[in-house]
Amino acid sequence: MPSRPLRTLLALLLALTLLPAAAAGAASSKFTIRGAGFGHGVGMSQYGAFGFAKNGSGYRDILAHYYTGTAIGNLDPAKRVRVLLQSTGTAAFSGATRAGRRRLSARKTYLVRRRGSSVQLLSARRKRLGTYSVLRVTRSRGAVRLHGRAANGRVSGSYRGSLDFRAGAFSGVDAVNSLPIDSYLQGVVPDESPPSWPIEALKAQAVAARTYAIATMKPTATFDLYPDTRSQVYGGVAAEVASTNQAVGATRGEVVTYNGQPVVTFFFSTSGGRTEDVENTPLGNEPRPWLKSVDDPYDDTSPRHRWGPIRMSLKQADAKLGSAVKGSFRGIEVVRRGRSPRIVEADVIGTRGRTRVTGGQLRARFGLFDSWAFFTSITTGDEPPPEPTPEDPGAPTGGTDPFGSAALLGSHRPVGAVAGRVLPVLPGARVTLQRRDNGRWITVGSTRLRGGGRYSASVASPGLYRVRYHDENGPAVRVR
Repeated sequence: MPSRPLRTLLALLLALTLLPAAAAGAASSKFTIRGAGFGHGVGMSQYGAFGFAKNGSGYRDILAHYYTGTAIGNLDPAKRVRVLLQSTGTAAFSGATRAGRRRLSARKTYLVRRRGSSVQLLSARRKRLGTYSVLRVTRSRGAVRLHGRAANGRVSGSYRGSLDFRAGAFSGVDAVNSLPIDSYLQGVVPDESPPSWPIEALKAQAVAARTYAIATMKPTATFDLYPDTRSQVYGGVAAEVASTNQAVGATRGEVVTYNGQPVVTFFFSTSGGRTEDVENTPLGNEPRPWLKSVDDPYDDTSPRHRWGPIRMSLKQADAKLGSAVKGSFRGIEVVRRGRSPRIVEADVIGTRGRTRVTGGQLRARFGLFDSWAFFTSITTGDEPPPEPTPEDPGAPTGGTDPFGSAALLGSHRPVGAVAGRVLPVLPGARVTLQRRDNGRWITVGSTRLRGGGRYSASVASPGLYRVRYHDENGPAVRVR
């Protein structure tokens, strides 16, 4: 019987002979995203409006282009809107001269806290001054300052009209700015469009913003609008600029109408060259005749007209997609696009199956500018050289073998192969094989894709190789 050390050595050697042969090299992956546009894609493209204005179009023509079949109507410019600025435990304000019928000092700071379903007005030293179901504070001239950070990101901002304080829906105090629609717009237009833009583009923005506010009012709620992108960005007095105030004044009371009624006028930054039908986006499930896809010929002035590439590994993409991946992530296949062509539906492909998702979900998971996106995944690894067939043991490696693998032209037996997978797969698609030579990538062959996007390309000499697919470069792999 062998000694214990010898028995241990023999057992180790036996275990090694039973192990499968190690792969020639670990596979690497690249996942690439390219796209166009910035925003939801519905209604008026702000950069497109800028381009139209630069090319001589008036604001009415701009609005008619983006909102199909609409006209310009009028409403009472004194109509008021209510904007939820802040939900907090204890609110603070200054600059007010009245709280209901009570006189206040504009130089003093006051506090508001909740008591049951009412709110209490307190002095800065927390002396109770009154209890109200709704506390409305105003200033005879000028604006009232709301202390602390508001939902629009501004700290201790000033606001025209009144500040209304009431008990929040669940806790704390809500601060709502109530003011005439055009006073509100003076704080919206410069936060939605650069004030340096042509006046006709700013007028178009003013009318679109006015219409959106009116069409989305909530008469039975305690407020109508948020001061951020949940509605439209509103900065109060600090945002106001002369040029945008001029645009608001020049379009006083004007709104976009369809069949005589104000309609929801969505707008966004950049279309990528075409807007989208609303029913193909998260903004709506039903068609709206004024929110149809239209060409956007001047949108290319935007820095987000085209964007990308965004690159990551399949493992990194897997982490971003999370529960949408069954098994390990392999790629994304678009099932349906809209008119623009933003993604409506796509399949996330994993090793254990597919998950159907929307373009909006992909945009959110990857943090994309828009759902107008294209995805390419390339996995590449090296393999041992293929075994020669008995019928032709010394066959040259030039040309393409019956299995669709490409090879370097020459008469030497392959030293290895580059193999992997690409997605999405198009009918008749091929990958191009390239070799690094003197600091440059040289094309040396190509191969057809097999089932599931797989490919295998034989190579006749050692070196650094990669494949190209859809004008995207795969990861480099060294064949020894």
